Amino acid sequence: MIIAIIAGGSGTRLWPLSTPDYPKHLLKINGDTRSLLQHTYDRACGLTDKIYIVSDNSHINHVKQQLPELSDEFFIVEPARRGTANCIMAALVQISKRHDQDEPIASIHADHYIRDVKGFNHSFKLATEVSTTEKKIVLVGVEPDYPATGFGYIEKDGLEDETNFIYRVNSFKEKPDFELAKEYVSSGNYLWNCGYFVGSVNTFKQKMESYAPKLLENFEKLLAADDEYEQVYLGLESEAIDYALIEKVKDLLVVPASFDWMDLGSYSDLHKAVGGDKEGNHTHGKVEIEDVRNSYVHNQEDKPVVVIGMDNVAVINTPDGILVTRKDLAQKVGEVSKRLKSRE
Repeated sequence: MIIAIIAGGSGTRLWPLSTPDYPKHLLKINGDTRSLLQHTYDRACGLTDKIYIVSDNSHINHVKQQLPELSDEFFIVEPARRGTANCIMAALVQISKRHDQDEPIASIHADHYIRDVKGFNHSFKLATEVSTTEKKIVLVGVEPDYPATGFGYIEKDGLEDETNFIYRVNSFKEKPDFELAKEYVSSGNYLWNCGYFVGSVNTFKQKMESYAPKLLENFEKLLAADDEYEQVYLGLESEAIDYALIEKVKDLLVVPASFDWMDLGSYSDLHKAVGGDKEGNHTHGKVEIEDVRNSYVHNQEDKPVVVIGMDNVAVINTPDGILVTRKDLAQKVGEVSKRLKSRE
């Protein structure tokens, strides 16, 4: 088994804690001694010693600093971001040059918050076994525990394997509104699509040949590029792997995850992960609060931050900026941080 850890991201929704040069997978959560990336690597080590990190040039130095035990050959560096489809193609190209093309590859994300390591390992071992036996791409989806509107959903289509509870995939649903999300959760027939999948190089090539010939062309261009690799990669059109390939494939299977999962896509998510005091508040650094509830206050500077009479807010003070926001407005935070970046 081979694991490709996708460590990209633009660092917008958790600005100013994360930035394009220092995205959220590099952050240490809840006073931890290891970052999200390092914890992801630790989980991967429980499955295999063949672990690749796929990251882009903007912050690869930080990634390498956090994983000094890995030699350079295990870092796959994008010259610039060209979407998850081409990121996966870059991984498949490099892995195909060094390994058996029938060996299964699990693609996982560096910025997810997961505590149940044993459950994680069980789910991916099962997905790997099924992918190897069936020669199919196998997804790992998360059982929804609330009607989330920020995630896509995988619709199940009956059991393929009743012993191991492996399902066929019927369809993919875009991020729904709240009422539709409630229907998905109450039906018991949907999983959150968290972007996990397993398949060998040969399996991916077969599926691309049938469903995404343009993506296969990108793979072959990169494979043959050699000294012109950077130029070829920069010439690729940015695409998401879900739209470019995964959602087109007709014989996908999915394993329901047997582990806890959080995307940390907003300050609300981050607050849930780190917890709070009896008033629901989490504070870090030189902070004074009065009559404050359900809030996340983080200060990295020497000057104190004082918050009075607030509820459900995030107040962040770092060398990169100051943010005061309602915790649930991740999209707004992302939009503003992008505007700030464009003005530099």
